[in-house]
Amino acid sequence: MSAAAVRSRVQVSAPAERPSPLRRGGLASRIRQGLFNNVHNTVLSVIMLVVMGYVGWHTLRWAVLDAVWHADDAAVCKQAAGACWAIVGEKYRLILFGTFPYEEQWRAFLAVVLILVLSIASGFRRLWSRRLLLAWIALLPIVLVLMLGGVFGLRPTGTHLWGGLPLTLIMAIVTVAFGLPGAIFLALGRRSQLPAIKALCIGITEITRGLPLLVVLFMAAIMLPLFLPTTFRIDKLVSAQIAMVVYFAAYAAEIVRGGLQAVPRGQYEAAEAAGLKYGQRMRKVILPQGLRIVIPALMNDIIRAFKNTTFVSILGLYDILGATGAATQDPQWVQFAPEAYLFVFALYFVFCFSMSKYSESLSRHLSQGRNY
Repeated sequence: MSAAAVRSRVQVSAPAERPSPLRRGGLASRIRQGLFNNVHNTVLSVIMLVVMGYVGWHTLRWAVLDAVWHADDAAVCKQAAGACWAIVGEKYRLILFGTFPYEEQWRAFLAVVLILVLSIASGFRRLWSRRLLLAWIALLPIVLVLMLGGVFGLRPTGTHLWGGLPLTLIMAIVTVAFGLPGAIFLALGRRSQLPAIKALCIGITEITRGLPLLVVLFMAAIMLPLFLPTTFRIDKLVSAQIAMVVYFAAYAAEIVRGGLQAVPRGQYEAAEAAGLKYGQRMRKVILPQGLRIVIPALMNDIIRAFKNTTFVSILGLYDILGATGAATQDPQWVQFAPEAYLFVFALYFVFCFSMSKYSESLSRHLSQGRNY
């Protein structure tokens, strides 16, 4: 049969029209489908909306509408039906700066401003440069001069007078700045082929991870001076900072080690084939990829280190939470302590939420074009 005859017998017809797929509706449609799609969900949704509306309205009245925002006397707050935010205005210097000398608190304020400015600047990737790194390196001595004084006509201020937000930020930054390199060395040492180095790094990591932070702090404050000469007296803040650095390094080391193990074996082999030495392989090929993989977990540990600074209050150091506790001991304002702690909670939330969102953005940016 010829091709023409075959074509004449074949009936070519256009496919039948099919209905277009259902389009997703707007917000109202999604709410209706998710919350009111049957009788049971409708009843539960209505009950929850009523409860949330009731709680939300009374919270709004207590926190905003009936609240006292400014008062020179606590008696005004006692007569009010809402929150007494006036305690924050009355005690904010003690909450934010602890026992730092009143006349010198501008120095602590300036130190906080410098830390926050550099932290915000570091959040913009277009500002990443060697200058920014040098600015962070220069920040530490500048902050120490501002806080300690004794030079340039500044009044000497011992670390026992430090407190509040400056102490929290300084301890958190120093913990990460020194703890992260320590974590990298511990992670690399645990993967070392040298038995002595591997055993030492495993011992430090596992022993530290097996102890609560409070125990590590007490050991640094009480036992560490026993191993030092009697003529050498270690500062209480320094011992607490050492404990925080070691504790952070031990936990972060396992995160970094996980990132190193997640790097494909081919990357190690390619680096070796290129003739790179061990240090070059780690610095230029392996570590950048491993750290990129564990950014979310690493930032989670950094946030935890920031919050762990509250534990130093057991050593008599007044971080922002300890300073708030001291500020609320005033008999006239003691019953309004919840408002003061809510203010501190808001500060912690702002810092931790900002770090979390930055970590998410950074991880998304560095993961572009990657398949692992």
